[in-house]
Amino acid sequence: MLKRLSALMLLVTASLLGGCGYNTLQTTDEQVSAAWAEVLNQYKRRADLIPNLVKVVEGFAAQEKDVLLGVTKARASVGSIQATPELVNDPVAFAKFQAAQRELSSSLGRLMLVAENYPQLKSDANFRDLQAQLEGTENRITVARNRYIKAVQGFNVTVRQFPSNLTAMLFGFKVKPQFTVDNEKAIAEPPKVDFGAKPAAAPAAAPATK
Repeated sequence: MLKRLSALMLLVTASLLGGCGYNTLQTTDEQVSAAWAEVLNQYKRRADLIPNLVKVVEGFAAQEKDVLLGVTKARASVGSIQATPELVNDPVAFAKFQAAQRELSSSLGRLMLVAENYPQLKSDANFRDLQAQLEGTENRITVARNRYIKAVQGFNVTVRQFPSNLTAMLFGFKVKPQFTVDNEKAIAEPPKVDFGAKPAAAPAAAPATK
């Protein structure tokens, strides 16, 4: 009799929790975790490309010390942040991570502008290969970030809506931080790193006058 009563209570509890959004909270929380893991994976992929990229550029443009040092420092700053799955539950840590990634993107942009001034660098096979890998990674970052944004949106709506908000408070679910507005343009328009364009041909010389 006691076992049946316990089973009935568990059934009722499970039913109540399901009706109050507990299962949805669990599902959307897992979706956020999966989306965040992919964001971190693509950011790491980009960070792994940078040392080789800096080395190749340095071989052709060693005098650009400030730009090269800026990229190296920005990468070190990103690496100093513990990008754990729990980071998405800490708005302050998330903001620091986001700021570090934004600075790295900016420093990479400056490096690419420098490369435009060195035709031999642009035609180097190693550089072109790294450029292609970086371009593909930036596109993957854009996709991963968009998936994270959508996953967090779904989770946050569940946390805030009634009656699931009551369940969220009961079990400690809180709104997760999002990428801020100043990064939305970067999401919609991944940085261009195409160095395939050929320089314009020099104008033909005027015919000599007699």
